[in-house]
Amino acid sequence: MSELLCRLRCRERRGSKPRCHLLTHGADSEVAARLTGIIAPWGEVMPDRVWRPRGFECLGEAKLAETPGFLSAAHRKQVKCWWLKVPRGANTPNWDIASTCKIQGRDGLVLVEAKAHWKELSCLGKPKPKTPNGRENHERIGAAIQEANAALNGIVTGWGLSRDSHYQLSNRFAWAWKLASLGVPVILVYLGFLNADDMGGRSRPFHTADDWEEAVRAHSAGVVPERVWADGPLDIGGTPLKALIRSVQTDLPTQGSSGGM
Repeated sequence: MSELLCRLRCRERRGSKPRCHLLTHGADSEVAARLTGIIAPWGEVMPDRVWRPRGFECLGEAKLAETPGFLSAAHRKQVKCWWLKVPRGANTPNWDIASTCKIQGRDGLVLVEAKAHWKELSCLGKPKPKTPNGRENHERIGAAIQEANAALNGIVTGWGLSRDSHYQLSNRFAWAWKLASLGVPVILVYLGFLNADDMGGRSRPFHTADDWEEAVRAHSAGVVPERVWADGPLDIGGTPLKALIRSVQTDLPTQGSSGGM
């Protein structure tokens, strides 16, 4: 197993990145069961579903506006135009793990934002670009996030999504809302990998499920209403959007080991 980590760049072999690959590594039935365990009882991933990354065979993370298999061509175009004014050469959010699934009997998506230590929870806003095209996209992204924020506040008050603060957290919920508004059910998971001691003192890991949950709730305070994590799915025009805080222990293999989950 340890030789598989060598397929990642050196800086990607610690923290949440290699653990996402380990979580999606193995037989389809095993991976589907792991992903289902994370989102149960709100959804189910079957072995014939599409997910990215795919262990160490398909290393790329999903970009929902570009990667086939997750959204229809029409929806990919819609979300790209919603997010970007000048798409050429620009980027849309990458998802640590994305998978198609069943949610309340409907085809949907599970989208995972994974963390292994405190420094990965950033409060920073999106940096201001220097190019004209970048500035146009910056404005479009800000408008997209504010559209999502206004719509979500119409359902549950207390949202504070912003391009200029907690950008990563904000864009995750903005995208989840947009997909649900297009009729695609979504389970958005904030996934903590526990006891990731491989950071070598660079940052403090999360030792228990309670540590991780407290970290997410503190990080999201004032941005995501507290009840969103605890209550049932939000109803986005008849389409469910469920936010979850989950944690798993996924140990990195040592030299000569077979690895473990």
